[in-house]
Amino acid sequence: MYAVIEDSGQQFRVQEGDVLEVDLRELAEGQTEVEFNRVLLVNGESGLNVGTPVVEGAKVLAEIVDPMSKGPKVFISQFRRRKDYRRRIGHRQKFIQVRVTKIVA
Repeated sequence: MYAVIEDSGQQFRVQEGDVLEVDLRELAEGQTEVEFNRVLLVNGESGLNVGTPVVEGAKVLAEIVDPMSKGPKVFISQFRRRKDYRRRIGHRQKFIQVRVTKIVA
């Protein structure tokens, strides 16, 4: 059984037990689970169910593995020729690492 979910403008194909990184969001104190309501497609025992645009009543439950992990460092360089202008800026995107526990269709 698998599902396709949408979160923060990105689509993920998930199965139970998958670990994925989603964008950082506000978490309540002691929150251990995240619920994804925008399920675009579910493939299970009853066959393929495609939403228009979402599948009604479907959701994906996930437990939080790491509340804040960081992606790789990306360097941005700015340069203006003949002006003695050079800038090098680094950025690391922050994520929440979650493990899918249940797909409710």
